[in-house]
Amino acid sequence: MRHDGRRSDEMRAISMERAVSRHAEGSCLVKFGDTHVLCTASLEERVPPWLRGGGEGWVTAEYGMLPRATKERMRREASAGKQSGRTQEIQRLIGRSLRAVVDRAALGERQISVDCDVIQADGGTRTAAITGAWVALSDCVTYMMSAGMITANPLTDHVAAISCGIVEGTPVLDLDYPEDSTAHTDANFVMTGSGGIVEVQGTAEGAPFSREELTALMDLAQGGIARLVDLQKLTIS
Repeated sequence: MRHDGRRSDEMRAISMERAVSRHAEGSCLVKFGDTHVLCTASLEERVPPWLRGGGEGWVTAEYGMLPRATKERMRREASAGKQSGRTQEIQRLIGRSLRAVVDRAALGERQISVDCDVIQADGGTRTAAITGAWVALSDCVTYMMSAGMITANPLTDHVAAISCGIVEGTPVLDLDYPEDSTAHTDANFVMTGSGGIVEVQGTAEGAPFSREELTALMDLAQGGIARLVDLQKLTIS
């Protein structure tokens, strides 16, 4: 039994709320238990200079944590004058994950920027961000189609993410902070609704993990992501 009473294959309480930002073309407040992330999608009628004239659009992401998202106040990265390596890694991961399910030619020469701001952190901020970012992106695409800017939906699939780990010798799904900080192995899985793998990040924090343990984590992740995709579908319906 896990410290919060969940089964090994049980996720935290998950919720996604659309249209939480008045001004953004798409938005979603996603909650994985006590991890809360606000995702907003902004549309621009331009693309990066290196894409101009190519007839394709672009989807990118930015990620950040509010100073009191954690137990003790963190210094804003802007006041330090640069982003941490962790922040850069996560926002690149979010961008790659979203672009994996976008037909960029169908966007035209437009850019959608998805901002993922962690309001409260309790483990799994990047996985919550990816899952909520897809909903915000979907709403932005719906806005574009209703405005006659595009005629075909550029989203080719859903994408969602979940964390897994080996805690006290047991593979478990959707780690919160106490589990993440003590796990012998932790991993993040990004997958599409059709089961395609976008990215796998796995790390042994002590002894190496086996192929069998990796398979067990993958099986947990597939089940969890299938449930997240079902919730995404319900959220945008």
